[in-house]
Amino acid sequence: MTPQPLSEEEIAVHLAELPGWEREDHSITRTFKHTYHECVHLAMYVAGKAREVGHHPDMHVTWQRIRFVITTHDAGNRLTAKDFELARDIDAIAAGHGAEPI
Repeated sequence: MTPQPLSEEEIAVHLAELPGWEREDHSITRTFKHTYHECVHLAMYVAGKAREVGHHPDMHVTWQRIRFVITTHDAGNRLTAKDFELARDIDAIAAGHGAEPI
């Protein structure tokens, strides 16, 4: 079953519950800082969680930074509840790895 896109009001409520995440068009994004190798390690943990839940973020690793971009491709690249659930998972994984939100 294809997830349903959220209304603007629902998106605002979800974003308010996830400090540090920002809306960028039809995606939500967040960047963390850590050593390069720890960012790669963090990406591997997030990839494992993404496989488990069947929802995959875009991940951009650069020098001492990792940026996550989440949208639901199956819903026409719109935001759904799945995006915000994955964002919570990413926050928990990043905190467990000592990544610093920026």
